Amino acid sequence: MLDTIDGALLARMLIHASASINAQKQQINELNVFPVPDGDTGTNMGLTISTAAAELRKKSWSSVSDVAAANASALLRGARGNSGVILSLLFRGFSKAVKEKDAIDGRDLAIALDYGVAAAYKAVMRPAEGTILTVSRLAAAQAAAAAREDNHPQAVLEAAIKEGHIALSNTVEQNPVLKKAGVVDAGGKGFLVILQGMLDELTGVPMPDAEGEGEEDHGADFATLTDEDITFTFDTVFIVRKTVDKPLDGLRTYLNSIGDSLVIGEDDDAFKVHVHTDIPGAALTEAQKYGTLELAKIENMRTQYEDMAAGRKPQSTDDLDMKDAAMEAPQAPAVAEPEKKYGVVAVCAGEGLASVFRDLGADGVISGGQTMNPSTDDILKEINRTPAEIVFVLPNNGNIIMAAQQCVPLAEGKQVVVLPTKTVPQGIAALLVLEPEGELEDNQQAMTEALGRVSTSEITYAARDSDFDGFAISQGDYLALAEHKLFGTDQNLDALLDRLAHAEPQQNAEFISIFYGEDVSEEDAGKALEIFQAACPNAEINLLSGGQPVYYYLISAE
Repeated sequence: MLDTIDGALLARMLIHASASINAQKQQINELNVFPVPDGDTGTNMGLTISTAAAELRKKSWSSVSDVAAANASALLRGARGNSGVILSLLFRGFSKAVKEKDAIDGRDLAIALDYGVAAAYKAVMRPAEGTILTVSRLAAAQAAAAAREDNHPQAVLEAAIKEGHIALSNTVEQNPVLKKAGVVDAGGKGFLVILQGMLDELTGVPMPDAEGEGEEDHGADFATLTDEDITFTFDTVFIVRKTVDKPLDGLRTYLNSIGDSLVIGEDDDAFKVHVHTDIPGAALTEAQKYGTLELAKIENMRTQYEDMAAGRKPQSTDDLDMKDAAMEAPQAPAVAEPEKKYGVVAVCAGEGLASVFRDLGADGVISGGQTMNPSTDDILKEINRTPAEIVFVLPNNGNIIMAAQQCVPLAEGKQVVVLPTKTVPQGIAALLVLEPEGELEDNQQAMTEALGRVSTSEITYAARDSDFDGFAISQGDYLALAEHKLFGTDQNLDALLDRLAHAEPQQNAEFISIFYGEDVSEEDAGKALEIFQAACPNAEINLLSGGQPVYYYLISAE
């Protein structure tokens, strides 16, 4: 057994963990069978740690402290869903415990796991038992006990994983929702898969093939891209000879704000940058604050993709003999200057719903929702683009609220207020009462009260047979959810809609909005409208195309 883990080994362990959870993400997703089997915990945790793995592949590492810090930073910005945010918190605490350490032994590893648990519990307002928190806490406690007997990192990890599996099997009894569904906690399972991946690297087990994982190529892989996959246009590479003695943290932050795929290699005399961006001139200008530009290469990835798709040899700067390079004029930073007091960023799925939010005054709309949780970084970028002093964020999904809240301390030059909207109708209701010139406290109170007056029901369908809370659910059944609780099932959609229309919230409503999904024809949507008009004669009813990909109908009443 190895006595210690150095930085290079820890980086490989985390990369291996990323591959492991991505290889098993669908199995983890399928543990979420309530209220319907469409969970996304495995996907969220996989995407979160993949962000860190990509960062760790960018350079060679020697210090455990540096690896842990880079990992924690990448996890925080890449966090998706509650499970991804909690995972980032576990490794944020881990990073604090190993600060300034070049290598760690088993005792250090156990302490780091314990620090991670403390950070996660501190950040979660109401920690529940039978979750990833329980599994990580008991695993860390056993790691500490094991370290007192055997100080080898392998022995500590093995003990933590063994105890973690016992804790995981008990989650089905601790959490009432899990007990009804008959499954263990998906987040706890994902955490153990990550620990096992780290142990596998330590013991020489081959890394599994995982979707989206592989050796990073600093150039664009056009064979695997479509034009929509190219977020930024220019592949920009340059070398700068240092003339000032200051860290590159500011440059790294700026380049991350105007692009992606950032890699900065550095030695004592110079540094090399690779970044995908729409404003390469601005990147070069900012870099010259640190030294003298020696060499630059800028290639248009969109035209290269078009050439590849047409079977032509793509254009490249390698084909040029000598040509003056015309630099783009520096553009404004990605953080927009305030032009007004309030701005709003909303999350929703479907262009129809996005149009509703824009029409009501939202400055930015992020595509996301159930099974499509945006990351903290996705939300932060939209906040930065909003030209306002105070930015309200409407997550519109319970699994996005934690990721949005992580933006509060990260946003620079703006005050961020996250409203706990769990549904799109709640977000719409909150936005409707925003007073552009009102006081923040008054607006926050009015918006919070408004979202509390909204009742939300949804129609979806079962992806497979299951049994929940007395309902025998068959694959293909239509399911009605009221406030995210199962209201009823039926094989006849019209019959289920009629029952939902006669339920108390709709019968007492003055206004009802029906948003129909992309799989619903206008004719069928019209039938739904007729059902509600007949059942709710005293309500004003609106029918709108939501365009959301999952739900057939989304009905709000207030």
